[in-house]
Order: sequence, then structure tokens, then C-alpha cells
Amino acid sequence: MDTLKTIFDMTPFSWTEILCAMLAGTIIGIERQALGKPIGIRTSILICISTYAFTTFSDLNHEPALDLRVIGQIITGIGFLGGGVILSRNGIVVGVTSAACIWILAAIGITIGTNHHITGVKMAILAVLILTGVDTAEKKIKFLSKGMHKKYIDKETN
Repeated sequence: MDTLKTIFDMTPFSWTEILCAMLAGTIIGIERQALGKPIGIRTSILICISTYAFTTFSDLNHEPALDLRVIGQIITGIGFLGGGVILSRNGIVVGVTSAACIWILAAIGITIGTNHHITGVKMAILAVLILTGVDTAEKKIKFLSKGMHKKYIDKETN
């Protein structure tokens, strides 16, 4: 019995929080992958788990300044990662929503890493509601599909 406990021990991590990070990443990842977007299930889960892990590690010394520095570095790193998915194609900027998804995934991982695991899952659900709700509204409400959004939708359908 002690062998099993040793095998499954994830100290300083919590299985509850790891599973919440996986669930939150899956919630957003399924929505993105179903639409054929570059940030899918695997990437979403990995972003949530890694930011959770970094945040948990930062809390080991219980020094508030260390927490903020690590979180600041996560934000910087995620900014570079998100910037890498934004492209310009034929004068149209694409990938901004994928970059925003990377941001929210990191924020969720940090939220879970600061012992707010249920809130992290709720944030994932909220993010998907926003993604699907605005997408639906853009398709149904004419004035929301003007400008650059219309050009992108027209090129995507041709």
C-alpha cells in the first residue's frame, strides 16, 4: 500500500488541482479543436498544467515577492507564446483569438495554482461561453460582421 501511495504522490501538487487544470484545458481545447484552430486540446491542457505547476512551485517558499516574480515571468512567457500565433495574411490579422485563449489558459492555470481550482474551471466555462456566444452573434447580427471580420469571413468561405 505504501508503494502505491509513493507512486501516486505528487507533492507539492494536488491531484484535485491537476485534474481541474486538465478539465479546464479540455473545456477550452475542445471548443478550439472543433473549429480547427491551432490551440487544441493537448496544447490547452499543457498550458493550464504548466502554469499551475509554476505557480505552485512559486508558493513553496511562502515569500509573496517570489510569487509575484514567477507569475510575472509566466505572463511574459505567455505573451511571447501568444505573439507567435498572431499572423498577417493578405492584410488581415489572424490568430488574435488563439493568442487570447493562450492568455486565459495561463490565467486559469495561475488561478488553480493559487488554490482556486473550482474558480479556474468556472473561468474555462465562461471563456467557452464567450467564444461560442460572440461567434454565434457575429453570424446572426449583421453589423457585427462588418469591417475586418467581414473580409476574413468572406475570404474563409471562398
